[in-house]
Amino acid sequence: MTTSFPWRPGTATGTGSFPGEDPAEALRIVLGELPELPHLPELPARGVGADLTGRTAGLLVDLAVRVEPSGWRFSDRPGLDTRRSTDHLARDLDVLEEVAGGHDGPFKIQVSGPWTLAATIELRGGDRALRDPGAVRDLTASLAEGVARHVADVARRLPRARILLQLDEPSLPAVLAGAVPTASGFSRLRAIEGPVAGEALRQVIDTACAGDAAFPLVHCCAPGVPFALLRGAGAKAISVDLGRVPRRDDDAIGETIDAGVGLLLGVVPGTDAALPSLQQTAAPVRALWQRLGFPAERLAGQAVMTPACGLAGASPRYAREALKRCRDTARMLFEAAP
Repeated sequence: MTTSFPWRPGTATGTGSFPGEDPAEALRIVLGELPELPHLPELPARGVGADLTGRTAGLLVDLAVRVEPSGWRFSDRPGLDTRRSTDHLARDLDVLEEVAGGHDGPFKIQVSGPWTLAATIELRGGDRALRDPGAVRDLTASLAEGVARHVADVARRLPRARILLQLDEPSLPAVLAGAVPTASGFSRLRAIEGPVAGEALRQVIDTACAGDAAFPLVHCCAPGVPFALLRGAGAKAISVDLGRVPRRDDDAIGETIDAGVGLLLGVVPGTDAALPSLQQTAAPVRALWQRLGFPAERLAGQAVMTPACGLAGASPRYAREALKRCRDTARMLFEAAP
């Protein structure tokens, strides 16, 4: 393996969302519990525009959105809902600069990927954007430009940090399988072919990370993670919920490791639960590595420990405990390596 990862061996990070409504408090917790690879916490409890779709839609260039009873929908011009999205993010970035402006290591930010946006945002007529190839192309181009600006803004506020850009694609397996429901819910939208899906992801990654502006990774916490497609689209790391990855995916994971692509492995539940022992938390990771036959010393450098998914539904106390458990698990795996 010749890949140079932006994180140190034995590192943990968060997935993205976090409980609460205070961005400064959430960021301080993340910095305290995940000093090696902190991330910008997302706080959907703040309401409209703070959710994954609304937050990312606020980055779109020349495309406006609004909230309808059925969810987010494209609109003719920016309105109150778009302003809420941009205001939430502006506040978060101001807090980021104030609290973490001197951070001199890797730092992760998260946005929705193009296929999850296309499966979520509705056209003006009420159907999902995924139904219209032209709308998907426009959405992808707008997202790529908007995320590139976002990366540059974060880099300006954290001048000593190495930015990691995470594209969240929980809907991608459903998009590929033709399992996304129509507006009526009585049928499903057509499946998107793998090369088409990969090309849209690559467009966003290439544009947003041009000139090594950011280290790109893709997060997919749903079953059926398309590992080969994500590698082909330019993802240098793939983030998954380890508990939802079946053994039949071992070959795909082995090919990913062999290709020098990093793995962010979700090992701790995203909602309140009784945490098992540290050894039990690490056991699935060790078992995976042993099944695949890779050297143990490679594990701590190539894999990062995370919660299984976002922590927005967790209590503040559990969220802190979950991050700490991820950090302790990563350190234990590193210290146990030969």
